Amino acid sequence: MSESRAAVRYAKATLDLAKENKALDALEKDMRSIAETITESKELSDYLNSPVVKSSDKKNVISEVFKGSNQITEGLITALLDNKRIGLLYEVAQKYIILNEDLKGQGVAFVTTAVPLTADLEKKILQKVVELTGKKVVIENKVDATILGGFVLRVGDLQYDASISSKLGNLKREFTNSL
Repeated sequence: MSESRAAVRYAKATLDLAKENKALDALEKDMRSIAETITESKELSDYLNSPVVKSSDKKNVISEVFKGSNQITEGLITALLDNKRIGLLYEVAQKYIILNEDLKGQGVAFVTTAVPLTADLEKKILQKVVELTGKKVVIENKVDATILGGFVLRVGDLQYDASISSKLGNLKREFTNSL
């Protein structure tokens, strides 16, 4: 839980700095790029979270992967490296996106599915989320085959898990507890 709070603090500080420098859009682009890159590369995620790899090596890799990023983004990465919190980079990027969308009056709905969403299904999800939250949202779809089917919807602090893997896990727990 403390890591989540730390990620929110880094994201808020980065957002404040971006507001001061009128670089909100540039930073949002960087944060989306960071989140997408780390999501797509398990190796990069493992590398960043590895306690064995030196900070200087992590800095070299990160600098190369995210070359051409805004100065504020580079400063964030340096701060995370200096404080030995670089493993939070993905979470900070996610929190920044959420905070920035809230600032714009929009929300971000993260939908994890086993297969990519169709345009029709995305439209239905958007309507339902607006109906439930009263906010205009943007859909971020993450494909994760391990959920087997169904979906996991996260809007802000709310999460609804309708995945097959979750239902199977609940069923397994019920069987285990009844024995």
